[in-house]
Amino acid sequence: MDVRLLGVCGSPVREGNTEAFLDEALKAAGELEGVTTSAVLLSQKKIGDCRQCNWCMAKQENDRPCAIQDDMMEIYPRLIEADALLLATPTYCARLSGYMAAFMDRFRALVLGKCYRGVLDGKVGGAITVTWLRNAGPETALLSVVSAFLMWGMVVVSPGEGGCQFGAVGLSSVGGTGRFDPKDRLGVLKDDVGMASAHALARRMVQMTRTLKAGRQSLGKSQ
Repeated sequence: MDVRLLGVCGSPVREGNTEAFLDEALKAAGELEGVTTSAVLLSQKKIGDCRQCNWCMAKQENDRPCAIQDDMMEIYPRLIEADALLLATPTYCARLSGYMAAFMDRFRALVLGKCYRGVLDGKVGGAITVTWLRNAGPETALLSVVSAFLMWGMVVVSPGEGGCQFGAVGLSSVGGTGRFDPKDRLGVLKDDVGMASAHALARRMVQMTRTLKAGRQSLGKSQ
């Protein structure tokens, strides 16, 4: 059963640790049969803040999900088409990044919009984060994402036994201690525990998506 997994990187740093962490997770999912993966890099997009104008609730059209005409217009169709959504954010002050927050706020058009209300219901969601220090708040950064998934009616998946209950955590400094190797820009790739957690999460997302799609088919419901 085919699965379309969309990853979104919420780091302002191009080709940095968060992007690398997401890439590895998507690769793990892409190795499974029938899985198509793709990614959106918010560092390359211009996305404005949600104005809470409620335009989407009253005037939304099929070809215009939001009143704000920016790069979200090209992302909305990809969100609608995806079966599963994997959001990757760096941990900033024990929370998600501003890039990711602005992006997620614009989901209002898909959650409450006149045409697209409820389109996220039943989609599978997963969260991953990269933190410089082990105790800098990765759990609360992930919880910011997971809480939104639950509010949107999505099905949240965790890495499973041995990982953080809210998602996968990668350490970008040596052992999460803050020690920096100037010769290694992508320290997260050496965090074996974090990488295993990201791989497990992505594969479990595929498994859950297939289970849900099979269930809907058995009930005679659309995908």
